[in-house]
Amino acid sequence: MREIHVETITQAVRDACIAANRELPASLETLVRSSASQETDALGRSILEDLGRNLDAARDMSLPICQDTGMAVIFADVGQEIHFLGDFTAAVQEGVRRGYLEGRLRYSVVRDPLRRVNTDDNTPAILHVRLVPGDRLTLTVAPKGFGSENMSRLKMFTPAAGEQALIDFVVETVRIAGGSPCPPVVLGVGLGGDFELCAELAKRALCRDVSLPHPDPYYAALEEKMLLAVNETGVGPQGFGGSVTALKVNIEAYPTHIAGLPVAVNVGCHVTRHKTVII
Repeated sequence: MREIHVETITQAVRDACIAANRELPASLETLVRSSASQETDALGRSILEDLGRNLDAARDMSLPICQDTGMAVIFADVGQEIHFLGDFTAAVQEGVRRGYLEGRLRYSVVRDPLRRVNTDDNTPAILHVRLVPGDRLTLTVAPKGFGSENMSRLKMFTPAAGEQALIDFVVETVRIAGGSPCPPVVLGVGLGGDFELCAELAKRALCRDVSLPHPDPYYAALEEKMLLAVNETGVGPQGFGGSVTALKVNIEAYPTHIAGLPVAVNVGCHVTRHKTVII
């Protein structure tokens, strides 16, 4: 049994909150920069070049990539051979609190969905925990802005829906969103499970490295079909038109009931941020 003091977790979450908001994963930054040469519209190309300069400025000045530093989403894979010295959940929340306060990140969380008073430290975060074999703790911190989150959708299809119906749903989601999620977007698509797991799969899909296709060739091909269809919408960078509306589509799938086919699309903006640390 391996013991981990929860202060270690607090510090790791604190640092990851700051890092995730200041610098994109390298593979996504590469996509943002390379997309300018692929954009056929002059205005769209200019916008994509500006997005690249924004990434440079954020890095050079140690500032957030986007003013919406998001609601913190934490995925924790906990090795079943770990014993925590202290309160794990409280330690994660304290890490978020310190990260947003000490990193001078925007506080975007209200204490109650209807009585909207800001918590003034961006807590509570949304925490997903799952047990895995071993004695390692993997934490992925994924700040999620709501310009893109608000454009996300879920639909309970029946098994009669074919592959094209799923592609059409993804495309429809992007058309409805227009420029609101600050395209070019990254799309996380969850397939299967049930109502709530499908949405979680879509969020997890946004945290997969954009340079990695789905390991199943069938779903890797479907990701490419969805990406092509989305980029044919003409929504373009920031919604001003063009050929680069999405940078990547990532699918995560799970077994489901014989009577259902849940599909969720979690929309990520061009700064779909996440930082993973292993303790």
